[in-house]
Amino acid sequence: MTTERAPLPRTELADLLTDAAQSVSAILTAEYPTAANRSYLHPVLGALSAGPRVICELNDRLEGFVADEPRPTTPAGLFTLASYAAALGWLTESLAELTTSVDAICTRAGIPTEPRDPIVASSDGAERGDEFDFAFSALELAAIHTAAEAAGLTPGDYVEVLSESLLAASRITDACMEISSGLVEDAAYVLDEATDHVWLGDGPNGLPTLVRSLLARMEAAE
Repeated sequence: MTTERAPLPRTELADLLTDAAQSVSAILTAEYPTAANRSYLHPVLGALSAGPRVICELNDRLEGFVADEPRPTTPAGLFTLASYAAALGWLTESLAELTTSVDAICTRAGIPTEPRDPIVASSDGAERGDEFDFAFSALELAAIHTAAEAAGLTPGDYVEVLSESLLAASRITDACMEISSGLVEDAAYVLDEATDHVWLGDGPNGLPTLVRSLLARMEAAE
């Protein structure tokens, strides 16, 4: 005789979402040692190294949740499952975009091909002022030349790949922050509002935060 498992209480459902939010936030503080000749990748290496591990952890927790409560049927359980699945899918997509960006940066920088000969800084520590589109101080220019020489790049190329790296880091940061905050909001909703009266199909307000965000992005892209 098979004993049917009782649905998880709302506190445990909220904990599942809160723990996931903390794991996603941890991606943003992850550090990864960066060699001097790859310093332009420093902004993205932490997230790139931690992201796959977090995705595996979230996937394992999701499988455990489904195993503990097969095919959740309570409103709170369905709400939690939808929020968690949306977060996992969004994070997976964002990490794939980060990986693509890093691949493009590495290609631009000539990895793993032989590095080009760097332009050696002049005696005053600066190249022509019109080499960059940005205004750098003398100290910043000197640091750029030093980093570029270590990376085997021209100063202009170094600034370009570093800018692309910073842009990719900004994108994964924005995604992780939105995913994490959405999970926290949904956890609070599960605790405070997700009772037997909640109905996922009762208009957009009944959907998890991340699901609504994804729908809004899809509409904006059309």
